[in-house]
Amino acid sequence: MLRLIYAVALGLVGAGIVHIVILLLLPYYAERDAWTLISEAGPEYSMVQLNRSAAGATVLSDADPLFEVGACRFDLAQGMVHISAAERMPYWSLSLFDRRGINIYSLNDRAASDGALDVVIATPAQLLELRKAAPEEYADSVIVEAAADEAIAVVRSFVPDISWRPSVERNLAATTCELVAAL
Repeated sequence: MLRLIYAVALGLVGAGIVHIVILLLLPYYAERDAWTLISEAGPEYSMVQLNRSAAGATVLSDADPLFEVGACRFDLAQGMVHISAAERMPYWSLSLFDRRGINIYSLNDRAASDGALDVVIATPAQLLELRKAAPEEYADSVIVEAAADEAIAVVRSFVPDISWRPSVERNLAATTCELVAAL
């Protein structure tokens, strides 16, 4: 009888461990992750308004309604990325996520020199080249070093009240995410 109880207990503990391992590995093997959904919403180096796309609605299922959200996929193996907005927004934040969805960097309008969204993202090697011959156009840009080659930049812009929504939507639509040619 004692052996039967021992075998059942061992079986339950083993099953629990297997279930925990599966839950922890699930994000690595999921086919409908944020990367895939944003890939379906638009091409690389294109700021996609997630509030306005079907794929974005899935990614933002529990998003704050007071924020407009845009995302841009990019590959730093092809070159640096420059993200900038045409106008100032009441509040913005930018987060970088690697391909697995892990946040690797974030900043907001308080980190920018004049509060404008103007960010250059580069690998450590590209950053060295940028520092050797920094173009004048990036003098006021926030320079971000990213360890991952493939990433998603997510821009969130606050909508203080309904009168701001058209302006914020227009500005987010005009936000650029462009590949920077080699220096």
